[in-house]
Amino acid sequence: MSAPVKGPAGYFPSIEKKYGRPVAEWQGLIRSSPLIRHGELVAWLKSEHGLGHGHANALVAHTLAEDADR
Repeated sequence: MSAPVKGPAGYFPSIEKKYGRPVAEWQGLIRSSPLIRHGELVAWLKSEHGLGHGHANALVAHTLAEDADR
């Protein structure tokens, strides 16, 4: 049995189920946004796309961390 996913990625199954979009699509929206700061991106996902704070925060944190590793 594999260990449960921890950190922001642990939210991904519930994000996909609740909002009906794959995580890759959300990450594409985040990356194409002219906003660059974490808090701005979280606020934008909440106001423009109706995400809850925890889900928006998880998507932004994971996406920005991935981009920083590149």
